[in-house]
Amino acid sequence: MNRMRQTIARRLKQSQENAASLTTFNEVDMSALMNMRNKYKDAVLKKHNVKLGFMSAFVKASCYALKELPAVNARIEGDSIVYNDYVDVSVAVATPKGLVTPVIRNCESLSFVEVEKSIAQYGAKARDGQIAIEDLSGGTFTISNGGVFGSMMGTPIINMPQSAILGMHAIKERPVAVNGKVEIRPMMYLALTYDHRIIDGREATTFLVKLKEALEDPTRLLLDV
Repeated sequence: MNRMRQTIARRLKQSQENAASLTTFNEVDMSALMNMRNKYKDAVLKKHNVKLGFMSAFVKASCYALKELPAVNARIEGDSIVYNDYVDVSVAVATPKGLVTPVIRNCESLSFVEVEKSIAQYGAKARDGQIAIEDLSGGTFTISNGGVFGSMMGTPIINMPQSAILGMHAIKERPVAVNGKVEIRPMMYLALTYDHRIIDGREATTFLVKLKEALEDPTRLLLDV
């Protein structure tokens, strides 16, 4: 194994041994997000020279939910719980040498476009092998998108010393009940793996519900309701 793979293996094993990991699931109807993206992606590309993806919405929706559930954004240090008043999101990026998690700083203060620009910059650095140690340090919460590889459902491993990681998955059209009728909707399964030492089941489940509400009605992110 190369040095990066050795480091990744060591940290993943450390996470499994130290955290009381548990995973809870929910699902989200991606219709509203897909409509928003289709409506504005050309304008965003023309004005800001960046592609509008789904990750920015998940980052901002996570900030929205983490504000309500601060324990999901906290960490354990010794016998103490450290709460963060900012959200630094580690975004899992696949590279030829292994998986890395560069950190987008102060996401709670960034716009959708600013998040997308940060992701694009890290993607380019990862492809060129230019990811630096300072790009990976810190982080209060992680988002991993296995859906880009076709994953339907998974249980991501916590990125220690963080206390939770959100797993995104593939968008698939499925029949769902809407107002008493069966409709075909683009659905995604969500997974939250969390450290039960610091996060209770109520908080983890409520986090996913808040996330789902924001993703299915993105206007909430603008109005903060």
